[in-house]
Amino acid sequence: MANADAPSALADRIGRVLLALCSIATVAAFAGGIKLITEVSDERVLTEAWRAFAYIVFAGMWAMLAVAPRAQRGVWELLLIQKTAITVFALVFFDLPDAKQTFFVDASLVVATVIALVLCRGWYGWRAAGQNRRSAV
Repeated sequence: MANADAPSALADRIGRVLLALCSIATVAAFAGGIKLITEVSDERVLTEAWRAFAYIVFAGMWAMLAVAPRAQRGVWELLLIQKTAITVFALVFFDLPDAKQTFFVDASLVVATVIALVLCRGWYGWRAAGQNRRSAV
């Protein structure tokens, strides 16, 4: 039985593809982070390792949303809070090294995630159990 306020199959698919692309891009950032770990000074190795391994967490969060966008509570919000915070921070400190790249990359991730949230109706994850399980795909 179709749910009248569920997203259309096309909207759901587009949103999920955006989420999958965010996940894939973040896996690529992880690979770059691993390379960076091998190049930094000893004083920065632990910081860069922490950062690189965090990419896997973010990639996993986007992958979870791509698989089940209306079955996650809080994942959308955690991603958007962190990515918005780092985007604002990069904008405030735009003259620092890497700030421009960080701003544009993370702002793009915020925009893609918000579009996917709307297309997939990700806020349905907060509905009572059983009401948000229908998948348009």
